[in-house]
Amino acid sequence: MERFQVLLFIFVAVITSGTSNTSIFGERCSRQDPNVDACLLRSFNTLVEYLKGGAPELGIEESDSIVIDELSIALGNGPDGYRATFKDIHASGVNNMTITNVRSDLDTHQFQLTLFGPHISTRARYRSSGVLLLVRASGGGDYWGEYDGVKAKVYFRGTPYVRNKRTYLKLQQLKLDFSVKDIQMGVENLQNSNAVLQAALNLFINTNAQELLKEMKPELKRDLASKMSHFLEQILEQIPYDDWVSD
Repeated sequence: MERFQVLLFIFVAVITSGTSNTSIFGERCSRQDPNVDACLLRSFNTLVEYLKGGAPELGIEESDSIVIDELSIALGNGPDGYRATFKDIHASGVNNMTITNVRSDLDTHQFQLTLFGPHISTRARYRSSGVLLLVRASGGGDYWGEYDGVKAKVYFRGTPYVRNKRTYLKLQQLKLDFSVKDIQMGVENLQNSNAVLQAALNLFINTNAQELLKEMKPELKRDLASKMSHFLEQILEQIPYDDWVSD
């Protein structure tokens, strides 16, 4: 689901803020400005809007979807515990994400971004095994999810270093978390199943949507953090820190 490319867009926003092209980033922010976080918020959102159409000069292609290779959930213990694996998860609607708040500590090079997206849709293939609702639910099919009110917080910290007489940041730490206000999700086109079992599964899934999301979260957060750390490191190597924060 929320492999929000949102986050990718946001990270690019943070780093490429160094570009001197104000039509892309908006403005350079001064560390002496008492409202520097408000300046960063305006600038990041200006760049996010620009990136929605793709930015070949930054290696960013136009896209409104994110793909997560795989994640799994486990409900219950023992040989009959229910297990499900979701593959090729496509999340769309991330272009509607916006940055709603920025908190920075420029002395220690730390940044926290708060993001909001009104709606994200997901589709995936899944396979399951074990017993669910006293019925053996082994097989596979198609998964769908509709997520409303998506909120995310992204934190990262860098260490400055000098290269070719310019100051850059090296990524030291990155963390993220997210929540979803309302969820609707279900399965369809089940293999080795019937309409009664499919209806029972969908009732269980929607009744326990938040709990199922909680089960997905740890693996999903690790996947997102790993991918975005790699992405952010590449961008940080290209854009000098003293280009996007002055003084």
